[in-house]
Amino acid sequence: MTFFWVALGTSSAVTLLAGMVLVFTRPLIQRLWRKAIRIIETDPYSMNLWEMVSLARRIHPQIIVENGMRAESGVLVKRPLGSPKPMPHFQGLMFLPSQMADLPTKEKIQVDTRTVIGPCAKRPLELDIPLMITGMAYGLAVSERLKIALAKGASMAGTATNSGEGPFLPEERHYADKMVIQYSRAKWAKDPEILKQADMIEIHIGQGSSGPAPSQVPSIHLKGRAMQLMGLSPGDTAEIHSRMPGVTRKHDWRKLVDKLRRLTDGVPIGMKMIPGRIEEDLEIAIYAGVDFITLDGAQAATKGTPPILQDDFGLPTVIGLCRAVEFLEKKKKKDEVSIIVSGGLSTPGDFLKALALGADAVALGSIVLFAASHLQGSQKALPWEPPTEVVWYDADLSEQLDVEKAAKYVKQLLQSSVEEMKLATIALGKTRLQDVDKQDLVAMDQVSADIAQVPLM
Repeated sequence: MTFFWVALGTSSAVTLLAGMVLVFTRPLIQRLWRKAIRIIETDPYSMNLWEMVSLARRIHPQIIVENGMRAESGVLVKRPLGSPKPMPHFQGLMFLPSQMADLPTKEKIQVDTRTVIGPCAKRPLELDIPLMITGMAYGLAVSERLKIALAKGASMAGTATNSGEGPFLPEERHYADKMVIQYSRAKWAKDPEILKQADMIEIHIGQGSSGPAPSQVPSIHLKGRAMQLMGLSPGDTAEIHSRMPGVTRKHDWRKLVDKLRRLTDGVPIGMKMIPGRIEEDLEIAIYAGVDFITLDGAQAATKGTPPILQDDFGLPTVIGLCRAVEFLEKKKKKDEVSIIVSGGLSTPGDFLKALALGADAVALGSIVLFAASHLQGSQKALPWEPPTEVVWYDADLSEQLDVEKAAKYVKQLLQSSVEEMKLATIALGKTRLQDVDKQDLVAMDQVSADIAQVPLM
């Protein structure tokens, strides 16, 4: 009983104090507010803070900040996690539900979620779901703990993970049920004994956030195991060339694809590129005999590249996908060459629309990265550091990532997304995710209608 009266007294005291603060500070706040408004309304522009508001309406605050970084350092600015620039995307499309003219699928029917990449390969890549983990480079971008978590999460969800441009990490291969190994423009991860462990080979020609631009990373940022696996010595620089070494003509691409196919005993061999001169690039890829194409659109993210490469290069993902599908259909290659699409897709609706437009699978990056750091980045890094400090290789907090929790969250993100896609497929009257097509789509604006070649609502 004593405790009750003490608590009541404390509560009353706090309420009284809050009231007194409000009574005495309200006039002060009001005077300061009036003074501030008077200054803004009367000072000439040359002395007025409102100048910044006017400037921000012409030049986005992000540009102002990035120009400040350029002025401060005099070197390349490297922005993380992709372009903020608005671009045409899948949001301009909507699904047409089946109700009476076409009936929805009966709820007891199981929706088939499987997909096959490289159906004409000797050893196609068969996945339980059409969502994959995109390439994230160990050492150059993310930590060993994150790579292991991605491998475990992908395996539990029935899909594949991707090595990325970094060195081959044996632990990632150990925990990955299905592993895509990137054959990059760098010198590492090309040993035959490494490549033979791949379930699929992705020749890295370019990507949405950096195109085919070269990249150099001083070994000071790669200290430790990553530097050793790359075969670098202290003082060396990890270098990714703008061109694939040894390739100058389209015949060289064919030799490379044939070589990798023989070496790996027939796993799918494909190419990753940013959509640019799509038809011309795909002509060469078909000549080279690829089993799949990964299109990484202009909305794609990375650990850090100069804003000019993110904002001003390549085509948006949805445009690249639609043009690639149209080209392969004209060449009668759509049933032979699989399409994986990536770059800015972030919701189950985006994923299913990509499948409807002709993709065979969707490769996910940023949203998986943040799923892996769920309740870890926010709790361990914020408010003083960004949440990604628990996943980057050279970050102080990277050792604090709980691998098992991260793997669980990755698996659950993929599972939850597929469940939404299955439900949407039922509402469209279909029984397979791969059966959803352009006939199920309508556009909300003329640009989206022209891109996807679907009716305008």
